[in-house]
Amino acid sequence: MSALLEIKSLSKAYPGVQANDSVSFEIQPGEIHALLGENGAGKSTLVKMIYGLVRPDSGEMLLHGQHFAPSKPGEARAAGVAMVFQHFSLFEAMSVAENITLGMEDAPARTELSAQIRKVSAEYGLPLDPDRLIGDLSVGERQRVEIVRCLLQNPKLLIMDEPTSVLTPQEVNTLFTTLRKLSTEGVAILYISHKLDEIKALCNSATILRGGKVVGTCVPENETARSMAEMMIGGELAMPAARDFQPGETLLELSGLSLPSLDPFGTSLKDITVTLRAGEILGVGGVAGNGQDELLLTLSGEIPVAPDMVRLKGEAIGNLGPVARRKRGLLAAPEERLGHAAVPEMSLTENAFLSGRVRNGLANRGFIQAKKRDAFADDIVKQFDVRTPSISNQAKSLSGGNLQKFVIGREVLQNPSVLVVNQPTWGVDAAAAAAIRQALRDMAEAGAAVMVISQDLDELMEMSDTFSVLAEGHLSAPQPAAGLSVEEIGLMMGATHKEAENA
Repeated sequence: MSALLEIKSLSKAYPGVQANDSVSFEIQPGEIHALLGENGAGKSTLVKMIYGLVRPDSGEMLLHGQHFAPSKPGEARAAGVAMVFQHFSLFEAMSVAENITLGMEDAPARTELSAQIRKVSAEYGLPLDPDRLIGDLSVGERQRVEIVRCLLQNPKLLIMDEPTSVLTPQEVNTLFTTLRKLSTEGVAILYISHKLDEIKALCNSATILRGGKVVGTCVPENETARSMAEMMIGGELAMPAARDFQPGETLLELSGLSLPSLDPFGTSLKDITVTLRAGEILGVGGVAGNGQDELLLTLSGEIPVAPDMVRLKGEAIGNLGPVARRKRGLLAAPEERLGHAAVPEMSLTENAFLSGRVRNGLANRGFIQAKKRDAFADDIVKQFDVRTPSISNQAKSLSGGNLQKFVIGREVLQNPSVLVVNQPTWGVDAAAAAAIRQALRDMAEAGAAVMVISQDLDELMEMSDTFSVLAEGHLSAPQPAAGLSVEEIGLMMGATHKEAENA
């Protein structure tokens, strides 16, 4: 069988970084092909070249045996290449049909398009109502919109970047069923994910990148998640140490925490009551869009509430802002790393200063302590293996995973009493994820309290001492995480949803 897509010695360099270095591999029709590699290995640059977002410096691509060099995504789509990005590009105040229209070169009349959406979504097990507003859809339903938009283009190659990072186990199963159906119809799928168990279950073959180069290939079903991770890093994968949970004094108390959402498509918090003790890691699971962002904003101090709703070491701090809370030891790392956790155009040293100024004494009487600031940024880069040419590089120049390591490291190295993190290993490779999880566990061992908000249930089960579910703004009572299965958690999530609907 002739290859659908051939990549021949493709290279791309940026200042100080060789993103891709003579990359070559093939994808066959109907093949589900994984692209594996650590953060910064060159995966994103490679798929951007295939999709016409980036022009290669050298090398060649062949699609159906013909020269293929798209200068923009429209040309790639016209040639049969579609892509579902990790971050959705949807307008919440517009309907499903209106959003899909925006992604089409020659959109049909609305009535005809709505009929096509219903037909394709039903055919592939991704039911959608063309008239519903995006803001009213769950994250899983929003992903359906992106996939259906691609399917309406009749693609021959579908690129998927971290497609399951915010999906429930049930939604992952639905997605895999759809992808396998597309595969049987001859559609090739280039699949990027750091969830190696998913790669093993879904993909026919895999190409491994390291430092911008192809360093190997494998058949995922013949490998273990650990063996694939070790191929990616070129060494042995460090596993988390065993942990003996011995809770200490109460550090954080939430009492009747309620907050009307400021976002018309957000979720209001409803009477959340929970305690977090020294040495404890509380995992908060749930489907995205159920109040996770609102919970972090109230804990970080970005949205003040009544003083008694949030207590730190017995002190009422609900009305205090972020700087005052940081000074007292309550730190937070939000999910949105570029724009919320870090300023894209600022350097790593400047971003380190913004967060660490108070606790790490990076300013004195209004003057920046440049040596201390630079040393702090350098410590983050070294201790958390942030791949960057220099601490003077802008935050937006880092790959998503490396920026995530920087953001988490910046908070951890301020030695908080309580740390709240939302999606700590989102888009991070297996080795980096293990390092971040171990750093959070080490914090707890040293006496800090940690709240981990995540949609990755496997991550929560690996890390957590206690576990709660957040659904429709309600938080379930924490229970011991030991012994809980993913299936039991799924049932808890469903039960909490029903309780919330009946509240």
